[in-house]
Amino acid sequence: MTSFATAALSRVLPPLQLGSLTVDTPVVLAPMAGVTNRAFRTLCREAGASTGHHPGVYVAEMVTSRALVERNSEALRIVTFGDDEVPRSAQVYGVDPATVGAAVRIIVSEDRADHVDLNFGCPVPKVTRKGGGGALPWKRQLFTDIVRAAVEAARPYGVPVTIKMREGIDDEHLTYLEAGTIAEGLGVAAVALHARTVAQHYSGQARWTSIARLKEAVTTVPVLGNGDIWSADDALRMVRETGADGVVVGRGCQGRPWLFADLAAAFHGETVRVRPTLRQVAETIYRHGELMIDYYRDGDTAEHAADAEGKGMRDLRKHMAWYLKGYAVGGEARRALALVSTRAELRERLDALGDAPYPGEAAEGQRGRAGTPKTPHLPYGWLDSRELDATWEAKLREAELSVSGG
Repeated sequence: MTSFATAALSRVLPPLQLGSLTVDTPVVLAPMAGVTNRAFRTLCREAGASTGHHPGVYVAEMVTSRALVERNSEALRIVTFGDDEVPRSAQVYGVDPATVGAAVRIIVSEDRADHVDLNFGCPVPKVTRKGGGGALPWKRQLFTDIVRAAVEAARPYGVPVTIKMREGIDDEHLTYLEAGTIAEGLGVAAVALHARTVAQHYSGQARWTSIARLKEAVTTVPVLGNGDIWSADDALRMVRETGADGVVVGRGCQGRPWLFADLAAAFHGETVRVRPTLRQVAETIYRHGELMIDYYRDGDTAEHAADAEGKGMRDLRKHMAWYLKGYAVGGEARRALALVSTRAELRERLDALGDAPYPGEAAEGQRGRAGTPKTPHLPYGWLDSRELDATWEAKLREAELSVSGG
């Protein structure tokens, strides 16, 4: 990788303050289901730290409050962090204030995390069709009660609570300004906005002007911007255009954990960027595989640990296309890596790739599938009122899935 010996120029932004936590680099890894487990967080954090700066905040996969309260083993695995993860950051999803409060209390009282984020932005139909995720802030009192329950549960332990949300359900049902100011008044430590609606899903362009509007409305806690950050230059441009206090990066780092080195350098006024050769990418993939095996080897049962290599390799497969984007490795090699099942196979197939220089723009830009706008899946009559009656309260509890909201 490129050396970061370049002398620092001037900081682009001051450190990010999340309650009592001071984060030197104002960059947050967004929680992504099936992606931001401990193995991938380690790669991202190591890349950011390679610049010599504290690398930021790296949030674990979203976990449902019900699963935590029921002490589901996989839910507890999601909120189990490595000894070198500082700060430890967990994201909770829930639709019942009492359950969310109880889940947050488990996290903070058992010293499982240093920061808790609440998810109000998930656009996945299996969540929104029951009123959860990005659909929930439409019911303002329910949103208020959930945020209050989480903040009050965490306050005695000094653990900051933040929220991440979308603009709203669609352009006719925007909620982000109201939700942001409500959360600010309830004592959250920061507010993050993915500048798309649920209807947009991941399509089109994120509307950074909404981040700027939220920054004008929320004045006493940091406002973080999310959406279409594919490079360090994008992050700097978002900050310039919106006044955001930091950025949240999701799909842009898939197959590119070294993006966090670029981001750390950029926010500290440095211009050097990581441009890995194919051989360097291959070594990163192999280390990712080793970390995945270690992650699954820490299972709570002997059976779980025995299949650690298989589980790790199967989980790694989804990352291959992201890692190899832009590199001329050939279809056969891509297919072989997408079917890898053992560490030995992984080593053999990566060695067969040889080496090649960084392919430039072909390796950059959008990651994953943006898809197309979608009609939001909502409960029947959900948009008829901003209020929530007893019947809806009972139905909403069904929106809490077993472990993760996806």
